[in-house]
Amino acid sequence: MLELQTVDSSIGHLSHRLKSLPEHRALAQLAERRTDVIEAEGRTRTEVDDLAREQRKADADVEQVKARRARDQERIDSGSISDAKQLTALQHEVRTLDQRISDLEDEELEVMERLEDSQARLTRLEKELAQIESDADNLTSARDAAASKIAEQHSAAVAEREALAAEIPPALLALYDKLRDQLGGVAVGAVQQKRCGGCHLNIGASDLASMAAAPSDEVLRCEECDRILVRTSDSGL
Repeated sequence: MLELQTVDSSIGHLSHRLKSLPEHRALAQLAERRTDVIEAEGRTRTEVDDLAREQRKADADVEQVKARRARDQERIDSGSISDAKQLTALQHEVRTLDQRISDLEDEELEVMERLEDSQARLTRLEKELAQIESDADNLTSARDAAASKIAEQHSAAVAEREALAAEIPPALLALYDKLRDQLGGVAVGAVQQKRCGGCHLNIGASDLASMAAAPSDEVLRCEECDRILVRTSDSGL
């Protein structure tokens, strides 16, 4: 019975190890970070697209005003305008267009700088996402390798458990399984130095005498914790 309990404890420990592999937590954290990065990447990519369109529009606006300014300057330089008021008005328009070009180029530069910042941020996010994917692949491989090793050990322990259980009378095995469920996985206590190995309380003299007189195949129970007792050479009986 003690050997069966040891194997059951090993099975429980292996199951716990499988569930609590550090790679599980690390992969969960990476998954959360991956979601955040993907969302940020999507927002940034939209921002880059919007700013690229804004820059194209700014470029077109500058070129349009420059073309108009060039036409006005050409008319002035050609000497074809003889009317003084018309010439003055055209010269004023050229100065106004010069200021407009300057303003538009400032706006164009601002958009360009914002676009460069957004593109740089997008590049960083893409690199981070690629690193996350790489880390996740490595962690998955490590987790699978560790899980496979534990699974092999678990299968071996289960096979050993089945072999041990087959040697125990069905009624006693049912009692053992019931006590394991009720008593935190410890159904058996070895009697050592007149003490129960399950609850670690001393066994009374009369109970010890009864145990000493009991047949070797009799199922003994602890009066304090109700666990199955197993006599050993160190029992003190």
